[in-house]
Amino acid sequence: MHVNGKHYRTIWVNGNNKKVIRVIDQRWLPHRFIVEDLHSLDEMITAIREMHVRGAGLIGAAAGYGMYLATLEAPEDNLAGRFMEDAREKLKASRPTAVNLSWAVEIQLQAIKTGKTVQEKISIAYKTAGDIAEMDVDYCKRIGEHGVTIIKELSRQKGGETVNILTHCNAGWLGMVDWGTATAPVYAAIEKGINVHVWVDETRPRNQGASLTAWELKQQGVPHTVIADNAGGHLMQHGMVDMVIVGTDRTTSTGDVANKIGTYLKALAARDNNVPFYVALPSSSIDWQIQDGMKEIPIEEREPDEVRYIEGLCDGEIKRVLLTPEDSRAANYAFDVTPARLVTGLITERGICKPDRQGLLELFPERKL
Repeated sequence: MHVNGKHYRTIWVNGNNKKVIRVIDQRWLPHRFIVEDLHSLDEMITAIREMHVRGAGLIGAAAGYGMYLATLEAPEDNLAGRFMEDAREKLKASRPTAVNLSWAVEIQLQAIKTGKTVQEKISIAYKTAGDIAEMDVDYCKRIGEHGVTIIKELSRQKGGETVNILTHCNAGWLGMVDWGTATAPVYAAIEKGINVHVWVDETRPRNQGASLTAWELKQQGVPHTVIADNAGGHLMQHGMVDMVIVGTDRTTSTGDVANKIGTYLKALAARDNNVPFYVALPSSSIDWQIQDGMKEIPIEEREPDEVRYIEGLCDGEIKRVLLTPEDSRAANYAFDVTPARLVTGLITERGICKPDRQGLLELFPERKL
């Protein structure tokens, strides 16, 4: 994707120093574009936990590079031992809901163990981190290729009139390494000349829709309108939404979907108004070990001040403003679970399937074992 006409990914290796990982620091968007250099495992953990980087795919890629940075710090006599095990646990604890993180860490740990010398282990970790990032890009591009068929059919049904798509939170390229999940079909539609318009939920409390999705859609020239989170149902009632596409941080083997808080309410409104509700995801976001999302997916609870305060641009400076009475308590559940019965289909890198175990196994038959 592009920023002011220049291609960027969300994470990459510093071309002048392979020991430094560069990321777009998303805390400052949309008002400032800042690239941050990460030099250590602890800096990567902080970047993940405090949402310098966020989004399931990007968190996975960041975790892969975090394990690489850990190999650079590990004592030579402990490179495949306790130090790396500790690195794994620290990374996995930084954001517990997104399964991509633990997936990437486990891939790295197994790969590193195959090395025979210290330098070989470091080289393997470096290559594996790059492979994880490249896989994310490839999967997202293919999600776009499959998902655009839905938009193309809606456009045909509307006689070429604009297809209105509603999304929640940011499942764009800022949440992955490139292309995004929910936005990949949108970008593919733009490339094919299909008229689209995106309703962008603001996505309180961190406003990833208003600050991130709107910013990247503007950078790519995609028509869009930011709305309050609670406006989606009204738009659907009045025929102003043709489809909903969201991402996911973890999807069960039976099609239950964990995504940013508020997704479940959009799915309910979509069902009540016969609006198709799709979830776009790479297979790395599928947790094949669990079946009941409501009971088995851990829901991250973040700092209450994310609810109590809001940040924005004021007089040229980014300022933090208190929204609530000073002594009011706040709860901050970061995700909710949308049951499979409310999902129209899952858009993966291998195609589109029904949100159930049979549908997923038809696309991923190797998981039957």
